[in-house]
Amino acid sequence: MAHPLPRRDFLALSALAAAGLPAAAHSRPGQPEAGPAPNPGEPGDASRLKPVVIASGNGLAAVNKAMEMLRAGADPCDAVVNGVKIIEDDPNDNSVGYGGLPNEEGIVELDASVMHGPTHKAGAVASLRNIKNPAAVALLVLRKTNHALLVGEGALKFARSFGFAEENLLTEESRQAWLRWRANRGASDDWLDDNQTDDDKWGQQPVLGTATLRAAPGPGSTFLPGSSRELLLPGSTSPIPYTTGTVHCAALTAAGDLGATTSTSGLSWKIPGRVGDSPIIGAGMYVANDIGAAGATGRGESVIQNCGSFAVVQLMAAGQSPTEACLNVLKRIADRTLEKRHRDEQGRPKFNVTMYALRKDGAFGSACLWKGGSFAVHDGTQGRVIQSAYLYGKQ
Repeated sequence: MAHPLPRRDFLALSALAAAGLPAAAHSRPGQPEAGPAPNPGEPGDASRLKPVVIASGNGLAAVNKAMEMLRAGADPCDAVVNGVKIIEDDPNDNSVGYGGLPNEEGIVELDASVMHGPTHKAGAVASLRNIKNPAAVALLVLRKTNHALLVGEGALKFARSFGFAEENLLTEESRQAWLRWRANRGASDDWLDDNQTDDDKWGQQPVLGTATLRAAPGPGSTFLPGSSRELLLPGSTSPIPYTTGTVHCAALTAAGDLGATTSTSGLSWKIPGRVGDSPIIGAGMYVANDIGAAGATGRGESVIQNCGSFAVVQLMAAGQSPTEACLNVLKRIADRTLEKRHRDEQGRPKFNVTMYALRKDGAFGSACLWKGGSFAVHDGTQGRVIQSAYLYGKQ
């Protein structure tokens, strides 16, 4: 439910329409088939409890830690960065930090961004190797430099200069998953696919144990939409882990100041040097202290190409609720997914994206392209995980 629009917001809404952004959630043939579930975070009002912290579905521990710090008077950026550090340090989360799934050469490369509402300043790092807490490095870029983004070797040297220790981020489970992916890319290479080995003699490499969605078997198989799933390659006899997962966290202080971060190990088996949306300000994360904060997880290329988080914040400025803004940006992504390889037989995106939004009045929301996503929130009562709104039901 949108709030009544004052003149300045009406003008902002008109500008969004002129720029091609939708003004309100709507459907058309072949488009959204299922609406959002009721969201306890909306609508917001001046009396809403503050502080508030939201995060992606894997960020329950992050919102609890961030809330603890906010109550102690911490800056919102310190709170969210320390919150996602728990996820970055967790070897069992293969989408972030230590234990993240590597690039196609078996090397873990991390991206992260941080934005501080009161100063409207941002910092980010991309293609960072050997440092497991990229969000903390991004925060130092924000605070200690006149830059917004450091990449690759420069980001690593910067992190080392502040005492960050280098370490191997590839866990044994992730390494074994990478070996199986490398072996099963094609029958014509010099690596033996699962179905080209004498299983009774050599056995199978262990599979990374994680709760994921299974892809349909066979060549050209498509994923069931989700940020974490299993990939069945043509030469493989069992699924191989695959993720586009990320952790996002945004915080609102009792005084009404905002901060946010997004951290990721990126697309599994990516081309070395690939950078997704997470370290791109306005794509994987954006904050405007007088409006709200937004973030994204999922297929980063689609978020970048649609300026996802910036668009969510602008729609909230135009009067939309956080969930409405997330849904409308996702619809924009769906409508502008034009390459056939990314669309199913009904013209729907084969991939998933989830958007998250926290408004300055304490209202919050989330939505994903495909049903099944979730987000974490702590609104002063307790941390909990809530189902996200969605555009499409499962295939």
